[in-house]
Amino acid sequence: MITKLTDTIIDGWASLMRTRQYLLDLVEADLKNAGLPPLGWYDVLLELKRAPQGRLRLNEIGARMLLEKSNLTRLIDRLEGEAYVTRKACDDDKRGAYAVITPAGRALQKRMWPVYAESIETHFASRLSQQEVTSLLGLLRKLDPQLPEGSEVD
Repeated sequence: MITKLTDTIIDGWASLMRTRQYLLDLVEADLKNAGLPPLGWYDVLLELKRAPQGRLRLNEIGARMLLEKSNLTRLIDRLEGEAYVTRKACDDDKRGAYAVITPAGRALQKRMWPVYAESIETHFASRLSQQEVTSLLGLLRKLDPQLPEGSEVD
C-alpha cells in the first residue's frame, strides 16, 4: 500500500531527521567542551563494556550501536591507538577479530557518562514531561518495532 506523501508527512520526516542531528550536535559539543572524545567513542565503549568478557566482533558492535556504523573499522583503529581497546584473534575464524575493551577504555566510558547524562538531561529530558517521553516512545516503536522496552543506565 502506497501512501500519498503529503506536505505534513514530508515535514514530519524532515523534522525527525533534523531533530536527531540537532540533538546529537548538542551532545557532541558538550563532550568536546568537557575535553572528551566524540560520542561514537562512548557508543563503542559502552557496547564493549556490556558484552560478555568485554569483547565483540566488529559486526556485532555495528549491530548494537546507536550511532552511524560507517567507518567503524577506523573508529576501532583510533580507539586501539589510544589503548582503549585491543584486538584479539578469533579462535574459530582466523580472518576475524574481537575488539576488547581495556581498563583504560572502561575508565574513559565511565568518565564520559556524567557529561553525556547531563547533556541528555539538558537537551532532552528537561524539555519534555514523563508523559511526553512515554508518548514519543510509543510513536517511535510504531516506526521501529525492534526498539527495546527499556534500557539500563551506564
